[in-house]
Amino acid sequence: MAMRSQIYEWANFGTSVRRSAGATAQAVTANQALDIFIGGVGNNITKPAETTATQFVVIEDISASPHNGGSAQVRINTTDYFQNPDVTVMNGIPGRASPYPVGAPSTAGGSDNVLSSFNLYPDVYVLPGQTWTVLYTPTSDVLGAGSATTTGVACFVKYTLYDGPDALIANKLLELGVTVNPNNVDWYKRTLIEQASAPAPATNGGVA
Repeated sequence: MAMRSQIYEWANFGTSVRRSAGATAQAVTANQALDIFIGGVGNNITKPAETTATQFVVIEDISASPHNGGSAQVRINTTDYFQNPDVTVMNGIPGRASPYPVGAPSTAGGSDNVLSSFNLYPDVYVLPGQTWTVLYTPTSDVLGAGSATTTGVACFVKYTLYDGPDALIANKLLELGVTVNPNNVDWYKRTLIEQASAPAPATNGGVA
């Protein structure tokens, strides 16, 4: 399949690829960025996220638990995507601006409901051959098993993976300054098909 929408949910429970019932919460240290894919805490995958020479990724949404001052940051190769206005380092998009799930409380065990005030626009492009990840950073310690109380935190990322010919089209749209999304990729495909099926122009002034 050349174009597919994917989601990844990370939480500080367990240590395997998939969360299991009854998994215990793990601690997350304050002010230290944690790779939600391979950071060793919670559910992880087995290798860093990366694109091959024939792949193109469009990150469309990221969010994080709003409590513990959690933030989500996109890192492409060694560069963090979100920065302060003076181009200094920041933790990323606060969970209180982009909560996961929407309506989660602003404090652990709280009763309020945080609604999203952030929209990831424009989308984040990961070009062929680049590695990428999402980092979770809390500003206060997230307590794990063995503490008097434990805290569950999570991150969410939604993205579309374009592979093969669709990745080539995605790169072409990027060159043209056109937003890369499934509708525009399909539009470009139709354009190519229409051009290929159009009758050849007449020669000799239109005389057969």
